[in-house]
Amino acid sequence: MHRFFIKEPIADTVTLRGEDVKHISRVLRLRDGDAITLCDGRGSECVAEIESITKDAICCRCTAPIPCAGEPRTKVTIYQGLPKTGKMETIVQKCVELGVDRVVPMLTDRCVVQPKESFQSRIERWQRVSEEAAKQSQRGTIPIIEPLVALKRVDLSQYDLALVAYENEQTVSLKEALKAFSGTKIALLIGPEGGFEQAEIEHLVGEGAQSVSLGTRILRTETAGMAMLAQVLYEVET
Repeated sequence: MHRFFIKEPIADTVTLRGEDVKHISRVLRLRDGDAITLCDGRGSECVAEIESITKDAICCRCTAPIPCAGEPRTKVTIYQGLPKTGKMETIVQKCVELGVDRVVPMLTDRCVVQPKESFQSRIERWQRVSEEAAKQSQRGTIPIIEPLVALKRVDLSQYDLALVAYENEQTVSLKEALKAFSGTKIALLIGPEGGFEQAEIEHLVGEGAQSVSLGTRILRTETAGMAMLAQVLYEVET
């Protein structure tokens, strides 16, 4: 069933406007009596029957809202070292499909890409990617893409656990680090191409993060976050 996000709470009747009207009527060619799924972006959804379609609005009658089954209980934020052009869209898309709560692009010492004054336009584009991925994967929320942050300004105090993927970690595995976890909020920190500097690891550990190994193979930056997220949610959600 086709899925659409609304900004207001789910009520007995909901009116869709804007781009959704064009997509429903002209692209999908839905008609009166057809059913769609509406999601309020806060974890609730409902089945809605189209009652009327005009040029500017679509009126729907809704069933009672229910919790969305596609939302993990554990809220995972990925701090992603800013990668080369093009990779971030893939990272956002796949991490949203896998269940991330937020994605924060992060500026580190080894980032090849340097932000410009127009960087906000990239955030807006990645947010649109997040919304499309949330619809496709039947999420109950649209994960937020936060503004770019420098590594030394990352606040880890808001998380129950913060884990840094580090290729030189020889002692603690990701699975080992998750054994005693009992909270609801996790931060995952991923370096850019070339990884983290040793001084950056020391800073993050000093701020409360734990350095972990993702295994014996070295993963690309666009692979590491996805792999880490999938493993974390598997361990803590099952």
